Amino acid sequence: MPVKIRLARHGKKDYAFYHIVVADSRAPRDGRFIERIGSYNPNTNPATIELKFDKALDWVLKGAQPTDTVKSILSRNGVLIKKHLLEGVKKGAFTAEVAEEKFTAWVSEKTNKVSSELNKLTQAQNDASRARLAEEVKQKEAKAAKVAEKFAAAAAAAAPAVAEEAAPEVAEEAAESTEA
Repeated sequence: MPVKIRLARHGKKDYAFYHIVVADSRAPRDGRFIERIGSYNPNTNPATIELKFDKALDWVLKGAQPTDTVKSILSRNGVLIKKHLLEGVKKGAFTAEVAEEKFTAWVSEKTNKVSSELNKLTQAQNDASRARLAEEVKQKEAKAAKVAEKFAAAAAAAAPAVAEEAAPEVAEEAAESTEA
């Protein structure tokens, strides 16, 4: 029975996520499977991958063939590197301790790389939000200036009319004060 490690589609239309499963290659894509070893959600940035490392390594060592996408997921999580190192130990190229040191070094390097990428994404999002905020402030100031100009123009147009209305009243008051 040829065994494959592949993705089984779940979710709704235009928003799919996948289960990483070990299945008989003759079974339907979303059908019967032997074991579920993880999940993959490409909708997040970066993609969310949950993988049972030991189970995946066990199946790869038993000879299960991953599909192309699953192969890249396994490679990204270090399963294929670990398999390569264990085969080197089996052939006598180096000891198990050396293999474990190499794998630990690879994991720490990968962790640093992933965290720096996340920092870059977060920084880019923060910069974009600051730029949007600055643009909104400029637009708000421009609108406030236009409104102030309209009020100033309306006040200037209303000032002569108020002065004309006030002129007869001032003249009457002046006449009354001279008579008294």
